[in-house]
Amino acid sequence: MSESTYRPLVGTVIGDPCGIGPEVVAKAWCSGGVHQCSRPVLIGSRIAMEQAVRSAGLSAQVRVVTSVAELSDSPEVIEIVDSGALDASDIILGRDNAACGRASGVWLDEADRLAREGVLAATVMGPISTGAMKMAGVLDKVVKVTPGESYLFLVSGPLRVSHVTDHMSLRQVCELLSEELVAQSLVTLDERLRAWGIKAPRIGVAGLNPHAMGEEEERAIAPGVRRAVAMGVDAEGPVSPDAIFRQCIEGRYDAVLAMYHDQGHIAIKTWGFSGNSAVIIGPPYVHLSVAHGTAYDIVGKGIADHRMMLSAMRTAGSLAAGTGFPKEL
Repeated sequence: MSESTYRPLVGTVIGDPCGIGPEVVAKAWCSGGVHQCSRPVLIGSRIAMEQAVRSAGLSAQVRVVTSVAELSDSPEVIEIVDSGALDASDIILGRDNAACGRASGVWLDEADRLAREGVLAATVMGPISTGAMKMAGVLDKVVKVTPGESYLFLVSGPLRVSHVTDHMSLRQVCELLSEELVAQSLVTLDERLRAWGIKAPRIGVAGLNPHAMGEEEERAIAPGVRRAVAMGVDAEGPVSPDAIFRQCIEGRYDAVLAMYHDQGHIAIKTWGFSGNSAVIIGPPYVHLSVAHGTAYDIVGKGIADHRMMLSAMRTAGSLAAGTGFPKEL
């Protein structure tokens, strides 16, 4: 099914209203590229979006909706679900505050509920402030990455990288890696790639050590790859980590399974930082975020780069529709 015949409903949480989230969301919306892949709706503060539209020099109208049946499906009308979780007086640009952190938690809950109810096919999280959410005691509202249960999957053009582990020390990674964990990670990644529209995924598996020669490769990674292959996954590895990401860019693999956070992140951010996006594999719906923060130093100046947000919103629509990864604008 092509993008023109089915465009799923995608809800985007605007991010912390004191940061650049509303601005990059507004710019992405008004580009017209989001509507090619989805029917978008925002979740957050109308006032924050109106401020962002003005600071970015955009001409779009901001309109509150209470039902998806009200959507006009126009790049010129920014439509938002505003449940009144934030008072306009609490929006102080460039500064963390508990009220905005609390509102971010409410909006993430609202997006999750709408997705689980089947109203939204996918969700996108704009740049939040972990500091503000910690102040409000709601940081647990952000989807966590837990090895064996959920995974971070980064996308930058032809380079797509899933991570077995995320925020943990290399010593912990070495202790955690097992045949079972590697095999389960591969099976889950294969299933998601197929659901997203990649009919016969080819997955490269990065080694942990230089040249993929070490104890972890022999004990956990190679046996895990063999187990996944026996279960029908087209996986290859462990491959030397100094070569596998280039091979993915050149088209040998549809995705790479990296062993730890920096292994995949360095490759992605070196290859193509501005246009990348992050998928969280775990929730029972497509869920994305951006790889940058609130950028308090430039908020309100209208100069924030919206390409990551545009990529995340477009990718959410394409994956939810099962049409694969979108072509770059």
